[in-house]
Amino acid sequence: MTTIQTSSQLLSIGKDTSIAIQAPDRPDLSYAGLRDLATRTKKSLNAVGVGHGDRVAIVLPNGPEMAAAFVCIAGAATTAPLNPAYRQEEFEFYLEDLNAKAVVVEQGSDSPAVAAATKLNIGVIELVTSAERP
Repeated sequence: MTTIQTSSQLLSIGKDTSIAIQAPDRPDLSYAGLRDLATRTKKSLNAVGVGHGDRVAIVLPNGPEMAAAFVCIAGAATTAPLNPAYRQEEFEFYLEDLNAKAVVVEQGSDSPAVAAATKLNIGVIELVTSAERP
């Protein structure tokens, strides 16, 4: 029996063509595609100074983007999903408590998380999504 301890190990067990993430009315994301996305995510995070041991808050609605973001960011840093419905004061509390280095939100988001991160001098990373792409 294999014990999986990291997100990288989790990604490594899937066959390239097997479905890793699936959602209604969206193209499937294969394990090969998810591994590629995880590699690109890690490089992008490292390029902005986020790496192993850093905490990244994820403020996204439930769905395939959240699932992919969680798995991919977990390969590069410690992930902390936060409820998108929080008020700015709640985001400020949790971001400070987490000692977050960055916050991931949807591109163009007007979430109170952006205002909280800006107030606390925490980097904001905008996630670019597309309904046509997995």
